[in-house]
Amino acid sequence: MLVYSKKITPRLRYITDFFGKEITGKPFELTDDVDVFKNHNGPKINYSNSRINDEELIINNCLLLFETTIKKQNIDCFETNGFKAFFKTTGDYAFDIFAASFYLISRYEEYLPHKKDIYSRYAHEKSLAYKEGFLNLPLINIWIEDFKATIKRKFPLFSFHFSPFTFQPTYDIDEAYSYKHKSWLRTFGGISKSLVNGKWSALKERSKVIRGKAKDPFDSFDWMDALHEKHKLKPIYFFHVAATNARYDKNILPTEPAMKQLIKSHAEKYPVAIHPSWQSGDDETLLEKEIETLQDITGKKITVSRQHYIRFTLPHTFRRLIQAGITDDYSMGYGSINGFRASVASAFYWYDLEKEQTTPLLLHPYCFMDANSFFEQKLSSQQAFEEMLHYYHTVKSVNGTLITLWHNTFLGTAQLYTGWGEQYRKFIEIICSPKV
Repeated sequence: MLVYSKKITPRLRYITDFFGKEITGKPFELTDDVDVFKNHNGPKINYSNSRINDEELIINNCLLLFETTIKKQNIDCFETNGFKAFFKTTGDYAFDIFAASFYLISRYEEYLPHKKDIYSRYAHEKSLAYKEGFLNLPLINIWIEDFKATIKRKFPLFSFHFSPFTFQPTYDIDEAYSYKHKSWLRTFGGISKSLVNGKWSALKERSKVIRGKAKDPFDSFDWMDALHEKHKLKPIYFFHVAATNARYDKNILPTEPAMKQLIKSHAEKYPVAIHPSWQSGDDETLLEKEIETLQDITGKKITVSRQHYIRFTLPHTFRRLIQAGITDDYSMGYGSINGFRASVASAFYWYDLEKEQTTPLLLHPYCFMDANSFFEQKLSSQQAFEEMLHYYHTVKSVNGTLITLWHNTFLGTAQLYTGWGEQYRKFIEIICSPKV
């Protein structure tokens, strides 16, 4: 596929690379030479506001991909072919699909002035996807499927690249155990808190776990292993290995032998990744130290990450990850609501909008987190199951990648999360069935 534009910019090259890989398996070719475009015998897209010949598919463009500044855009959403769109233009397609996709996938709106949430994150309520009601859809993938149909009508012999639907389970291990392997100070503090609040059942449970008479309620690791082995799944485990505990960093310290063994045993069977601590977001020296800690324990190079509490700021956090040797990140989602933060269910390279350049950091967007359903959306386990099924069917319909985020805490025997493990097991059974 050849794409003509009067001017080739980094933004245009970035988004046509993405579209090309999704549609043909390789980047679209670009040219700013009218004669080259005219003489091209294969399928071609004219990305301009002047038709060149009748053999082209013309997309009239707006200015976004030719700008070099970051400013508030005038966006009016409208309905077309059963889905929302914006940047309406004339031509052979109803809107500037390249510019609209770039706006969403680059997270353009997150570079604009905005009020952050209580955890200093971009608030999902500020996003276009939330305001316009398409947060629960991988809108860019839906657009691409519709665009492919338009291409097929114009160029009947054109062949498309096919990527099958994939499912990638992931887990954040930021609180491996509820009672076991904690310092005497933390244990004493937990006992005191239970006494003050009259939580006698918690005191009894803690005592039984510490004495080895009961399993720790957060210890769901054997259960998860059995589930993965049964369905031949290869999950990714993100381990929190902060050197010290703090308000939002509560995991068992990586110096604890039991924690080291837990990490090692998982690294032998599954991909293991870093879950940078909250503290590392404030102290830039800690990120590389935590990566080194995980590498020392596993004996493997760590190049994959996901931010604790999904706490990141563009472009600073991702620049730090690149500097620390991270090549793949799984933070592209919200820590306050489920859905598609970048409106896409495909991996994509992060575009540094301030530097106007494509980076080597590959982002893998997730759309479902157990904690969002439970704490933020106040769903029951049954409702969360139905929500997961929605994302499964939606992502499968566009042959995307479904990435879920669960915590071991939800899958154990903790009374607070009763029923959640069973609903997750049921979900896995359904989607891994050859009949589905």
